[in-house]
Amino acid sequence: MSALRQKAAASSLEAYDFDPAFFDEAFEGPGTPRPHYADVLPPLARSDLGALAEDVRRSVDSRGVRFRAGDRDEPFVVDPVPRIFEAAEWALLEAGLEQRVRALNAFVADVHADARIVSAGRVPERLLEGAEHQEADMAGIDLAGVPHAGVAGLDVVRGADGRLMVLEDNMRTPSGMLYAEAALEAVDESLEVDVESRRLGAFRWTMLADVLSQAAPDGVSDPSIALLSDGPGNSAWWEHETIARRLDIPIVTLADLQVRNGRLQAWIDGRSRALDVVYRRTDEDRLRDERGRPTAMAEALLEPIACGHLACVNAFGSGVADDKLVHAYAEDIVRFYLDEEPLVPSVPTYDLAESETRVDCLARLDELVVKPRVGHGGHGVVIGPHSDPEELDRLGGAIEDAPERFVAQDTVQLSRHPTVCDGELAPRHVDLRPFVLSDRERVSAVPGGLTRVAFTPGSLVVNSSQAGGGKATWVLE
Repeated sequence: MSALRQKAAASSLEAYDFDPAFFDEAFEGPGTPRPHYADVLPPLARSDLGALAEDVRRSVDSRGVRFRAGDRDEPFVVDPVPRIFEAAEWALLEAGLEQRVRALNAFVADVHADARIVSAGRVPERLLEGAEHQEADMAGIDLAGVPHAGVAGLDVVRGADGRLMVLEDNMRTPSGMLYAEAALEAVDESLEVDVESRRLGAFRWTMLADVLSQAAPDGVSDPSIALLSDGPGNSAWWEHETIARRLDIPIVTLADLQVRNGRLQAWIDGRSRALDVVYRRTDEDRLRDERGRPTAMAEALLEPIACGHLACVNAFGSGVADDKLVHAYAEDIVRFYLDEEPLVPSVPTYDLAESETRVDCLARLDELVVKPRVGHGGHGVVIGPHSDPEELDRLGGAIEDAPERFVAQDTVQLSRHPTVCDGELAPRHVDLRPFVLSDRERVSAVPGGLTRVAFTPGSLVVNSSQAGGGKATWVLE
């Protein structure tokens, strides 16, 4: 590289808005990349970042990557600057994620059986009484060693002190695996940087295929598997189509299904076929509606599941572990079922039904994040430091009226990462959605995952449905 280009690259890096109040994933000081970014940032700084971003956009578009927002398809925006994890840090996170998913799967199984954790006094009974996704119909159904959540996606954040913490657990129908792969492939095509990293390739597809095939009922050696979707109206329809194509399995909707002699039959390619395993990716994931009546999902799947003729990945009831109040007890759940200390902590989460906790939290609402106990996608979340006094007064009243409907968490100043904005590198907040796959034999975190980025300056909301996007995530060898 010429002296002139070296000077231009150094100038670009020095112009980056480093703020020591936030943990920066890629910079350890003004103009100084962290060692594991040293081979990536200088080449980026001397490139045409606007053109690079356009190359990545075209690469993503060529794959047809979309997500559904409301009644229209939206492009999935991928930033060209990859997020990089050093091997040692990833190994610790990987072990902590696998540990957590083992414990949460044990919790889901327990609360649909004897609820030993309640009897032992480790969680309050009301935790289960108000849990939205506990399924009474699954009580007593033996899954024969198959984990309730074969596919888990956890939301991991890094605070100002550099610690990685779990913000939320997603054990129902987590999405994003294919978006993670699309981001990785698009950036790899466009970014001319030679860095050794672990890739999300055939290894992951083998893992997911094993999760589905090993979920089959006992005695079924060559199971018939289908992906159950809502169809093109689902926000992750592109992902559903791509997964089905990669695994060479059909996509079905509820309209394609019927039960015959306790077996689930699906109309596929003009003929009826018995199914042994359903990979469930539907928005409707309850067996009972608000009035306690069976849903269409229950009418199609519950009898074959109860008869032992059908496995569902993820199993109904897995969502009890997604409950945001359960998250307040997740570290105790690890200790109870595994007799181990959690390797990766949770973001401190407060049970507002506890009177002393509620009094403390109400006194500092301007410091906390308050979430509805149920819901997803960041909807209904109030970020205290970003809210005006009137909004906080209304929130305080709502908590006083129904404390069981809310949880509070410490506000995490999400780490920042250099991101291409208007042709320049600018810091933007990020989180990580890693995936953990569980079958009868093993629990394995997939290397990397989907780094999500908030493109709006200062925003902590990284969801694609709210103007967020993605980054490639590299894990160094």
